[in-house]
Amino acid sequence: MSLKNFALRDLGILRTNRETAFSARFTDTEEALASFHYSQILDSFENGSESVHRRAAIDGLSGPACGTQYGKDLRSRAAHQTGLFFEKAGESDLARQLYRAGCSPDCNERLVRLLYNTGDRIGAEELLQRMIDDPASDGEHVFATDFYARKFGGRRTGVCTELLRSGRTITVDDSHRGNPEPGVAGVLRREGTKVFFTENVLWHTLFGLLFWDELFESTRMPSGFDWLPHCLKDRSFRRLFAVTIDEKLAAVASGDSLPLILRTVAAKWGRPNGIFSWDHVQVEALRALLEGFDPAAIASIVRSMCDDFRGMRDGFPDLMLVQDGKSSFMEVKAEGDVIRRNQLTRLRQLGAAGLIAEIGRVDYRFDPEQDYVVVDIETTGSWSNGDRITEIGAVKVRNHCVVDEWHSLVNPQRSIPAKIVQLTGITNEMVRDAPLFAEVADRFMEFMGDGIFVAHNVSFDYGFMAYEFDRIARRFRFPKLCTCAGMRRRYPGHKSYGLGKLCEIYGISLDNHHRALCDARATAQLLNLINKKRSEEGYREAA
Repeated sequence: MSLKNFALRDLGILRTNRETAFSARFTDTEEALASFHYSQILDSFENGSESVHRRAAIDGLSGPACGTQYGKDLRSRAAHQTGLFFEKAGESDLARQLYRAGCSPDCNERLVRLLYNTGDRIGAEELLQRMIDDPASDGEHVFATDFYARKFGGRRTGVCTELLRSGRTITVDDSHRGNPEPGVAGVLRREGTKVFFTENVLWHTLFGLLFWDELFESTRMPSGFDWLPHCLKDRSFRRLFAVTIDEKLAAVASGDSLPLILRTVAAKWGRPNGIFSWDHVQVEALRALLEGFDPAAIASIVRSMCDDFRGMRDGFPDLMLVQDGKSSFMEVKAEGDVIRRNQLTRLRQLGAAGLIAEIGRVDYRFDPEQDYVVVDIETTGSWSNGDRITEIGAVKVRNHCVVDEWHSLVNPQRSIPAKIVQLTGITNEMVRDAPLFAEVADRFMEFMGDGIFVAHNVSFDYGFMAYEFDRIARRFRFPKLCTCAGMRRRYPGHKSYGLGKLCEIYGISLDNHHRALCDARATAQLLNLINKKRSEEGYREAA
């Protein structure tokens, strides 16, 4: 419901329907008052002054008890934020009191660090042992075991460092810098592995589809702005729906849950919810998840999500890999990346359940087996938001050799200006019966595959292609390489870096300039000059 609808309803103009009949957020007055008390403390921090924090410390330490997890979470957040202020101010005693009042994983972590740094090693060790024996969350257990091992067990490196070092190294072309996951996926696909981009989306989708009735048919939303059921926030979901949850978990463990999930997809497709996006539902990935792993292990992870959905909402690995009918997970880490605590927790949790989960360490360098798709387009003009494509030429390069070509005229659905006809030689008669862009889009995407998009002045060609795909509601995203910028960097000193001038300098044939396939073929030869230098740089770094 929009803000306008709320206003019209309150004025009595718009009738209230069943979707606006919401359930109460709190079960009793005490819970509501306690939550309100600690919410007020959190809101007061917008001021940020010392007096506000001192008032917050008094109100937090003397505040009402909380009987629900929701209220406890609010109190812990208030205690943690207030404790941080006084810890930085050097008032360690007050900070310790606040952290002890919070009792959340965040408060416990700060308390351990504060005790250790102020010389109370015995207190720190005792608290760590309690956190290990009875952790409030998976993340708390990971922190406690890691900190205890480093500070009291004589180990020099933590769990995160050891896990990174043990990861599998994957050579990825450095054109993928900043977005390594597609590069890793391309390398693995060349090895015969089926790859799905999963991260948190896959598990959220599985959870939401499996428990749709409990979450969205049996539970009313707190408000029209809140699509996440409150029972997931206060961790009451398992208690409220124990019988049906156990039945569905048994179906997962026995390998019989896929039909249930597919029925939900068919019946509820497009219904709004706060768990997952329908645009990201991958039925094939769900099938691979449920059929490629031990179903009892999948049920174990889903059971943990039922117990604490908020605690398990993120940190799942980037990729799911399927080879020879067996599935595994991979978290991708490039140079300089660190493993966040939630990621480490999830990797260990998946492993403990019996699901294979590993780190993929990216080694950026020139990869001769990487596909480069050199593209050139001709258009009705230079404005990507208004002009249209009339011709596409593409050349696929692998290991410095042309391995495939693709070409098509395109009907731009508008007249080609005379000056463009004179420049390119492409007339209105030539494109009148040519396919529309929407009709060639699939073939071009198939040709691109896992390739890197290459062009001379790449922003022009890429911008037009992205706009055309956007017009047909399709996503277009590939790593880019510009041969103009690459030649400037690796072959400096020329007055002009236009395609025609560079072809003249380096003896590259350009007999039909401003036709897409001819220009793409010439650009591919410039790419090989650039890649020759990139390859030499890689050998020097390796040496």
